Amino acid sequence: MATDLKKLQTGLWDAADSLRANSGLRSSEYSTPVLGLIFLRYADLRFSAAQQELEGKGSLRHKIGPTDYHARGVLYLTDEARFDHLSNLPESADAGKAVDEAMAAIEDANPDLRGVLPRVYSSLPNDILVELLRLLGGLPESIEGDGFGLIYEYFLSQFAFSEGQKGGEFFTPASIVKLIVEIIEPYHGKIYDPACGSGGMFVQSAHFVERHRKNPGYELSVYGQEKTRETVRLAKMNLAVHGLDGNIREANTYYEDPHCAVGEFDFVMANPPFNVNKVDKVKLEDDPRFPFGLPKADNANYLWIQLFYSALNKTGRAGFVMANSASDARGSEMEIRRRLIEDRSVDVIVSVGTNFFYTVTLPVTLWFLDRGKRGTDRADQVLFIDARDIFHQIDRTHRDWTPEQIEFLANIVRLWRGEEPEFTHGSDELLLERFPDKRYTDVAGLCGVATVSDIAEHNWSLNSGRYIDAVSQRVGDEEFDATMERLSEEFEALNVESTKLVDQVRGVLGIGNG
Repeated sequence: MATDLKKLQTGLWDAADSLRANSGLRSSEYSTPVLGLIFLRYADLRFSAAQQELEGKGSLRHKIGPTDYHARGVLYLTDEARFDHLSNLPESADAGKAVDEAMAAIEDANPDLRGVLPRVYSSLPNDILVELLRLLGGLPESIEGDGFGLIYEYFLSQFAFSEGQKGGEFFTPASIVKLIVEIIEPYHGKIYDPACGSGGMFVQSAHFVERHRKNPGYELSVYGQEKTRETVRLAKMNLAVHGLDGNIREANTYYEDPHCAVGEFDFVMANPPFNVNKVDKVKLEDDPRFPFGLPKADNANYLWIQLFYSALNKTGRAGFVMANSASDARGSEMEIRRRLIEDRSVDVIVSVGTNFFYTVTLPVTLWFLDRGKRGTDRADQVLFIDARDIFHQIDRTHRDWTPEQIEFLANIVRLWRGEEPEFTHGSDELLLERFPDKRYTDVAGLCGVATVSDIAEHNWSLNSGRYIDAVSQRVGDEEFDATMERLSEEFEALNVESTKLVDQVRGVLGIGNG
């Protein structure tokens, strides 16, 4: 009987979160050890399967050992690191000490994970840890596909959701990542994320390759960097739980380039921090990662954009999240944008509505670059998509896209590129309603194509509203209500952001709120 993965995910989360609530632990204190135990349970099941395959294959001259497991992409586990050993400890045992020792033993036997796994279990209440081991020990041994990886992702997203602003630093909502992946199509090659968080871009790329019936371990090479050590550990655990190898470095991307990235990558994906100030640009002078020059504004958005562009090889594609303000930024930032557009590398711009992110309520923009489109019939064009009215409401303050909606948006791009649309998630009805001939055409309120000369006439703006025809003003009551709701939400979000900025300015100037 097939496992109901969604039910399993939510049931596990409810039980684990109930334990946290009853313990008085904050989510930030609880997330890493829980993710570590999910990782251990998954590693144990893969080890058991490999152990059965290897049984009887040893000899007097060659005893089965860690290298045999590593050759199969499986972590080697010693007896004290086995999940059964930990979940069957006697009541008098110190479970925290035992799990910490198990994590240390895994790192000793698998050098790629050295310094990665959490060793904080002694700080958890013993009864909570024992109950977590029991809970995870009850997981079915066989889950279809990458079930354990999906459970890990689910817990990552839930912890990010519960931690709010801090959680958003390591996690980009899956629906955003999935759309980026679907549009840049990373079938094969080297992938780079210079702000990789917990590695979600890499994981979704692997899912994309699997969906197209290829082995991501053979097809993809993964490179990333993050400035926070704890987040680097999360990324390495996330890759390992999905059976992926990756070169993830701890580095401050503004000043460090550990992967010598210029011109090296087939694909770049990222969700960088927005509107960062106080970057020391003196340290960046003559850096080849910024080929269009350094912006004069005290804002790092156009540093990130150039980092993504310069890391691509001659046929590379990039997809990244960017603040809306970057689309119309003036002065030196506009000059950089002009040069990027004239380079014929800007490919697709997607406007995203409010409340998709944990860190910001404002709408954002997804930018897509394609350095390989020069020489094609799209070289002089940019596709704009307005997806602000396309969403699934999770709760009052959070939204995402359904798989059908993601596929529909990606299919608009596929039609424009002259590719066949995909209907794995049932988006055919949505697509045919707007593109009955399965051929790209501009659709009012949804999508439009602009030439480089069109964009030049609008001061090199990449704001989709300038290039997509408006829907007729004669709208029905339901459409009017939906539009007014969206505009009201955007206005409310802008007010919140404005208040935050005023408070920051007052703090800098030493002005009280009285």
